[in-house]
Amino acid sequence: MSVVPRLHPTRETQAVPPSAEVIAHPQARVAARLLAERKELHPMLVRARAVAAHVLPTLGMVITLLLVWQMLCGGPESRLPSPLTVWEQSNDVILHPFKGVTIDGLGLHIKESGDVGIAGHVLNSLGRVAIGYSIAAVLGVLLGTLIGQSVIAYRALDPLFQVLRTVPPLAWLPISLAVFQEARPSTIFLIAITAIWPIILNMAAGVQNIPESYRNVARVLALSPIEYFFKIMLPATVPMMFTGLRIGVGMSWLAIVAAEMVQGGTGIGFFIWDSYNSSLLTDTIVALIWIGLVGFSLDRIVGWIGRRVARQA
Repeated sequence: MSVVPRLHPTRETQAVPPSAEVIAHPQARVAARLLAERKELHPMLVRARAVAAHVLPTLGMVITLLLVWQMLCGGPESRLPSPLTVWEQSNDVILHPFKGVTIDGLGLHIKESGDVGIAGHVLNSLGRVAIGYSIAAVLGVLLGTLIGQSVIAYRALDPLFQVLRTVPPLAWLPISLAVFQEARPSTIFLIAITAIWPIILNMAAGVQNIPESYRNVARVLALSPIEYFFKIMLPATVPMMFTGLRIGVGMSWLAIVAAEMVQGGTGIGFFIWDSYNSSLLTDTIVALIWIGLVGFSLDRIVGWIGRRVARQA
C-alpha cells in the first residue's frame, strides 16, 4: 500500500505573498485595482470623492422630494404652497435671516421686538436651550450616577422617574408659570424637565453595566469616590451617557418650540405661531426647515463631542 506523503510548506510556497492568493479572486482583483488607482490620486481628490459619496445621495433625495412636492402642490387648488410659492412669498425671510442681529466688540445683540429675522428668533431659542439643557445634563448625570450606583436609591427613585418622564412637556407649563411668574425662567425649567429623563436613565444603565472587574480594580487600588468617578465610572459610561445626552438635546429643542408657541414673545416657536396667525403659511414652512436643520446640527455636535471624549477616556 502506497502512502501519500504529507506535503509541508516549503520556502517557495512560504515566499508567495498572501495577497497573491487573495488577488486571484475576481472581486478581490477589482478591489485591488481600485485601491491602486486610489493611491495614485491626489489626496484632495480622494477626499472630494469621499465627501461626494456622502453628500450626493442626500442631495439627490432632497431634489426628488422637492420635485414631488412641486408636482403635488403646484396646482391652483392646492392648500399647501409649493416650493416655488414658498420662494416667491418668503423670499425676504429666506435671503435676510439675520435681520435685527448685530455683532460688535461686546458680543451678539438681537432685537427684543420689531422686525427680527428668523435667525434672530432661532438664536433666542438656542440661548434658552443652552441654559436649560446644561442644567438637565449636570443634574441628569449626577442623578443617573446615584441611582445606578446605589440599589436603595434605584428602588426609591426609578419608579418616580418612570412616572414623571411620561408627562408631556406642555403639561409642565402651567406649573412653571405659577412658580416662576415669568416666561423666560419657566421656559428654561420646561426645557430642563423635558431633557433630563433620558440622561438620567441612560447614565444609570451605563453605571449598572460597569464590569465587576473594574470595580474590583478600584477596590484594590483603594480609589476615593472622586477618583473612581473620573478614572473608572466616567470612561466606562461615556457611550451610554452621550446616548442620553443626544436624546436629551433633541427633546429640549422640541420643548422650546412648543413652549414658545404658547408663551409668545421671541423665539422660533413664537415665529411659527405668529406666521400662522398672520396667514403666512410659507413663512411657517421656512421655519420648519430651520427647526429641522438646527436640531440635526445639535445632535451632530453632541455626537461629535461624545466621540472625542470616548477617545480620550
